[in-house]
Amino acid sequence: MKRRNFLKTSVVGLSALSMMPSNILASTNDSRKFKVIYDFDIKSDAKSFPAKLWNPLPFDAEYQKVKFFKFSGNYDNYNVNTDNDYDAKTFFASWNKSENKKSLHIEMEIETTPRNVNLEFIKKASKENLPIPSSVKKFLEPTEHIPTDGKVKKKAEEITKGISDRFAKVEAIYDWVCENTFRDPKVVGCGVGNAGKMMDTGYFGGKCTDISSLFVAFLRAAGIPSREVFGVRLGKSTYSKALGKSDKNKFANISTWQHCRAEYYIPGAGWIPSDPADITKLILVEGLKYEDAKVQELKRRYLHSWEMNWVGFNWGRDFVLSPKPEQFPLNMLGYPYGEVDDEVLNYYSPKVFGFSITSQEI
Repeated sequence: MKRRNFLKTSVVGLSALSMMPSNILASTNDSRKFKVIYDFDIKSDAKSFPAKLWNPLPFDAEYQKVKFFKFSGNYDNYNVNTDNDYDAKTFFASWNKSENKKSLHIEMEIETTPRNVNLEFIKKASKENLPIPSSVKKFLEPTEHIPTDGKVKKKAEEITKGISDRFAKVEAIYDWVCENTFRDPKVVGCGVGNAGKMMDTGYFGGKCTDISSLFVAFLRAAGIPSREVFGVRLGKSTYSKALGKSDKNKFANISTWQHCRAEYYIPGAGWIPSDPADITKLILVEGLKYEDAKVQELKRRYLHSWEMNWVGFNWGRDFVLSPKPEQFPLNMLGYPYGEVDDEVLNYYSPKVFGFSITSQEI
């Protein structure tokens, strides 16, 4: 069987266990709960071939908790593991060669609270210029899709010229990315997130992974630890339907709602949430201009916060899952990833792959 070519340029993979700042502004009164269901009926023209599935699972943090988890199916083997370079948590299932359907059902109850790190706290910590912990330094390193040299380095130096304060560098890069990138609806899925290619071509249009990856590449090149966070929207946004919606019963089919955000690290303050990509989505979906008040308000918020109608899975790039798949390293893991024999299933198409993801706010 021939492998699908699309996977060679765009795939999967990230991590899970996090170092959380203690200054997150969140109240249990603001918490939201979602029942999330994954159903798999893996499709293939060759039903008798063996199949493997890696499904990303949420990490636990102050702002998101998996309160309930159960699963069932006709798989022959399964495990839940974080056995990879980024501790990306996955549910792995495999089916032996058989004419039988290949099914899996996963149910989760997820509780989230708003994530908003105090801006003055960040600025104060930044001015102390504390050393970067050794456990965080890996998020300064380049990967295949996140180079930190060449044109990326040159642009990062240009944007931050004359700036020594870490957070001030973040602000300058965030402003540049928000103002100079745009959402391209023609890009498939969340995009590939190839920051080097974006700089080589000078084309700054894309989807959430593309824009977040450019942001992360500039930050790393400027000496600021940073990472993409891959996840999925769960339901209605209180700010705009462009950023999440549900029906009158708070139900949503979220099979194609994968969304990549970003974080940067300021010693003394910890990991800080950010999301320049949603600025571009708001502009496109609502037909707004960058200068409009609603856009600028979201831009101010998303320098240091996330609206938690979303759950995060991991933050790895260009890594190898466990057990080792036929194709590796994987670019990112925000979607289910599956293989039938040596053929990679098209996770951009739930219907072709054979999965659905639904969310019910409760």
